[in-house]
Amino acid sequence: MDTITHQQSNIPALTNSKSRQNIDHFTDVHGLPCIEKIVRSVEDNPNPISTVITGKIPEWINGRFLRNGPGKFEIGNHKFNHWFDGMALLHQFKISNGQVTYKSRFLSSDSYKANKEHNRITVSEFGTVKIPDPCKNLFQRFLSRFELPKTTDNANVSFVTYKGDYYVSTETNVMHKVDPETLETTKKVDWSKFIAVNGATAHPHTEPDGTTYNMGNSYSAKGATYNIIRVPPTKKTAEETLEGATVLCSIPSVDKSKPSYYHSFAMSENYVVFIEQPIKMDLLKIVTGKLRGKSISDGIFWDPKRDTIFHLIHKHTGKLSSIKYLAKPLLTLHQINAYEEDGFLILDMCASDDGKAINNYNIQNLRKSGEDLDEVFCTHEDLHGEDLHQYGGLEFPQIHYDKYNTHPYRYFYGCGFRHLVGDTLIKMDLHGKHMKVWEQPGLYPSEPVFVPSPNATEEDDGVVMSVVITPNKDKSTFLLVLDAKTFEELGRAAVPVNIPYGFHGTFNATPEM
Repeated sequence: MDTITHQQSNIPALTNSKSRQNIDHFTDVHGLPCIEKIVRSVEDNPNPISTVITGKIPEWINGRFLRNGPGKFEIGNHKFNHWFDGMALLHQFKISNGQVTYKSRFLSSDSYKANKEHNRITVSEFGTVKIPDPCKNLFQRFLSRFELPKTTDNANVSFVTYKGDYYVSTETNVMHKVDPETLETTKKVDWSKFIAVNGATAHPHTEPDGTTYNMGNSYSAKGATYNIIRVPPTKKTAEETLEGATVLCSIPSVDKSKPSYYHSFAMSENYVVFIEQPIKMDLLKIVTGKLRGKSISDGIFWDPKRDTIFHLIHKHTGKLSSIKYLAKPLLTLHQINAYEEDGFLILDMCASDDGKAINNYNIQNLRKSGEDLDEVFCTHEDLHGEDLHQYGGLEFPQIHYDKYNTHPYRYFYGCGFRHLVGDTLIKMDLHGKHMKVWEQPGLYPSEPVFVPSPNATEEDDGVVMSVVITPNKDKSTFLLVLDAKTFEELGRAAVPVNIPYGFHGTFNATPEM
């Protein structure tokens, strides 16, 4: 985890947050346990299931803890190759008066329905090429290789909100509007029907008034372009979705035919920060992938010869800063926070100097046992002490978002990654870089989500919730609730079904139910 600062002025300058030695760190872990059951297919449970409570779930928590992630890794006799490819399974932990029920439902996407109908993989995913139609003859199959590939609508990454409505999202141009109570799919929404983009991230940022920002690419004969998107906060009619969305700013890719891959972006009070990193998408390889029998992942590569570029866009004017802020090659999937203080813009993020991480998540690996403008060059400060390295680093960062996003903050939460998935929960205190850890052998907690307590006066007044997967014990997954201040366990709600390890979630607070 790093923090990068830049000074706001007519000619911005960079400053080190602290001087430090250049030390390479790695986590030397051998004999990692097999976590194959974390990526096993399961059935959905659309009707509420009671849970077994151990300890005490605070009675003030009222709402739905919503989670998204892959839940089906085989279709018929055919298997997906990559963790990102599994069919989206939506989860709901409904919490009221100290009790918890659980339900889940497969997203009723076109991809899911077609796969189910034909009992084979009919739509290509990130790491898997679709299975040819066995009813076509050899010549018809050959000709089908020259057809444009169909974009997947398997939105298995996160729950997001626009104009007060809940959607599930991946990184294509399609989202699905979802009822947070029933988990039913109510509407398919295509970004390209509203603005000229070919997709959008699954990690938008939302202002206190509901205005939402996101990013998406567009492609033309002039090359690839990164677009900053703004969606208005409210609807004019009940049926509205993305009406009124606009492109705030467009940024040409440094390499027109090989734009950077990005999973998210950062936002401060006045700026959107886009990180153009040297993990690249070879558009020619991707476009010709169907012809060559290759998936999208075949066209993504790490280019450590290129610097990382930070682009600053003023949120209110849409103006792109003429200054390029450069850093050494790095990969960042998730940013922690960004804020402005004393004339500086401070960006905190989870980062790695090795961009090969995405390839680690092929299913077979998860099933193994473990073995011409002005330029300013950025430096960084570690947000942690040496003790973090024994936990393998940190990912899936979360903060007290509603109150502290774009503002100075003290705490963030995440998963420690000694394995390919999280195996600890970590609370980081930036005042002194102290940390608290929750861990139990053989248990794998998912992304932590902070929920503030009623009338909270301090930043960490509240709870942290995480779904904990138990691959060595059948049907014993549980919702874990920690006191955010002490990081001690308050209670857990065990679910008598198996749940695969997922990606992202959110808490949907409701009046007392």
